[in-house]
Amino acid sequence: MRLLFKQRLFSWFDSYDIYDEAGNTVYTVEGKLAWGHLLRIYDAQGNEIGCIREKVLSWLPKFEMYLGDRYIGNIKKELSLFRPKFSIDYNGWQVEGDLFEWDYSIKSESGALVATVSKEVWKLRDTYVIDVWDHDDAVYALMLVLAIDAEKCSRNN
Repeated sequence: MRLLFKQRLFSWFDSYDIYDEAGNTVYTVEGKLAWGHLLRIYDAQGNEIGCIREKVLSWLPKFEMYLGDRYIGNIKKELSLFRPKFSIDYNGWQVEGDLFEWDYSIKSESGALVATVSKEVWKLRDTYVIDVWDHDDAVYALMLVLAIDAEKCSRNN
């Protein structure tokens, strides 16, 4: 499954539209006023399915993830010299980025590829392509991309 992740232009808070290959909206993401990033994820019918909440008082950036009201885990930036690295405490996943922080691979505990994420450069707004091998993992992969993008946004401001 391929998802196209595009940041909305002219939004005061982080807002994104996520499309399938046919151009249909699969998810929308709305940033909310909060201490740190708070991103709510909605399905195509407008039902809230999850959220990502930044833990502000932590030494390295950390984001908690929820499906509905159920806490499913977090993603935390790790210290690394050249390539961005994050620790994830759900699904046994691992994520690592390239030197330019444009491309990421998400792997299972066994090392199998779960998803790849590529940032499209030369775009006016943040645009990512997320290739997910199992449809059931799509929202989890989306949450990781949102957290990584929020971390980069915080660091660059």
